Amino acid sequence: MAQSRKKESNFVYSTEQGKMCAFCGQEKQMCICAKKTSVPKGDGIVRVGRETKGRKGKGVTIVKGLLLDNNSLKSLAKQLKQKCGSGGTVKDGIIEIQGDHRETVIRELEKQGLKAKLAGG
Repeated sequence: MAQSRKKESNFVYSTEQGKMCAFCGQEKQMCICAKKTSVPKGDGIVRVGRETKGRKGKGVTIVKGLLLDNNSLKSLAKQLKQKCGSGGTVKDGIIEIQGDHRETVIRELEKQGLKAKLAGG
């Protein structure tokens, strides 16, 4: 099953038992799918780089290697975007911030106690 599991999208309604998970077949309160949080594995070093590939020449700051679950990753991305005064997104465990903000991002990550280094050219 390579389907993405979103908050409510994997629940179906049963007239007998109420909301049930479409994947594990359990009731909403007993669902084991919704409780799983996937934390990526890595070496603990956050790599910050710049990338323009596939963006029509527009550069973005890429933050890889964060050992955080999806919700924590989104909140960290929000903080970084506010510090940089720029937009951005989280895709596949990678934070993308519009523009070249590598130094600002590294400073902010180190303030939070993370080991960050410049990656790429």
